Amino acid sequence: MTPKDSSSFSSEQHSSIVKPEFSHRIPLGKIGHDLRVNISAPSQAREKLCHRFGLLGLEQLDGQFSLSRGEGKHIRAEGEIRAKATQACVITGEPVDEEVQERFSLRFLPQEEMPSDEDIDIEALLAEEADDVPYDGRAVDLGEALAEQLALCLDPYPRREGSGLESFVEVTPEEGEEEVIAKEEKPNPFSVLEKLKEKKR
Repeated sequence: MTPKDSSSFSSEQHSSIVKPEFSHRIPLGKIGHDLRVNISAPSQAREKLCHRFGLLGLEQLDGQFSLSRGEGKHIRAEGEIRAKATQACVITGEPVDEEVQERFSLRFLPQEEMPSDEDIDIEALLAEEADDVPYDGRAVDLGEALAEQLALCLDPYPRREGSGLESFVEVTPEEGEEEVIAKEEKPNPFSVLEKLKEKKR
């Protein structure tokens, strides 16, 4: 389970600031026992998501959802994401292509039922099979949910083949001596999400 405050990409935080780059809302009245929905992000939405996630390109972003009613106004979703993205190599800055195909489970909760930051039990959340996603109580946004999954699935440290070591050293003459300074990799916004994802496995 991914805590809702674990990254800068949470749907609650993002949607409260700007309109989602990719929105596909399904009213609750249309959701019964098993509603199947296929969505695909258009080029304009993909361009905006590139800006949001710092991508060089996003050729494809498709999602398949199976929605069903849960307790109260809870909505369960089983889905699959397929995407083709291009990121910058953390070492050389050159383009790195990546294909994503992964299944996921979500539980949409009305905004008022989402736990506050103080009430979040990290260990309990990580043990859950489905991620909790807030919604306004009237419709669930599958587009924004798919964008969140994209952020979770992307490689946090993309490397171009043959780019070299994970870190390099720089030799700097200083007062007649050579100082070796270890240079760490360029930070990537997906690293925190990847760590949480690994804990769920």
